[in-house]
Amino acid sequence: MEVVNDSSSMLSNYEVLSLLQDIKAGRNGQKAPNRFLNQLATITYSTLKYLETTPCKLQSADVIAAYMKGLEPFNLKKAEKLQLLNHRPKREVEIQLIVEEIEERLTTEEQIEQLLELTEKCLPEEPSEVPSEQPEAS
Repeated sequence: MEVVNDSSSMLSNYEVLSLLQDIKAGRNGQKAPNRFLNQLATITYSTLKYLETTPCKLQSADVIAAYMKGLEPFNLKKAEKLQLLNHRPKREVEIQLIVEEIEERLTTEEQIEQLLELTEKCLPEEPSEVPSEQPEAS
């Protein structure tokens, strides 16, 4: 296996969603998969379906930039920032699973709470499901 482009980087779920939407719609020079690219069309469709059920569908470039700026004081690695962005943790245990050696790097409970508050404040939450209609009582 050969490294073709050593300057490649990881993409957030938002970036993947945007790219796949462009491919599907044929925007920004992207070509929509045709019948000869059947497997690509299937992968594009399945991935779009999944990503549209995640909070990334509510994100924007401005939201992500503000979140990344807010993460600067925590001295996190790029991969950790990306995981926080993609997974949108709501509890301390979720952050502990994402941040390596958290006990040494985020030394106080207050720092973890600040990280949770930043995530809640900056990243839009997935809208709650519409409750099903309850039958009227007679």
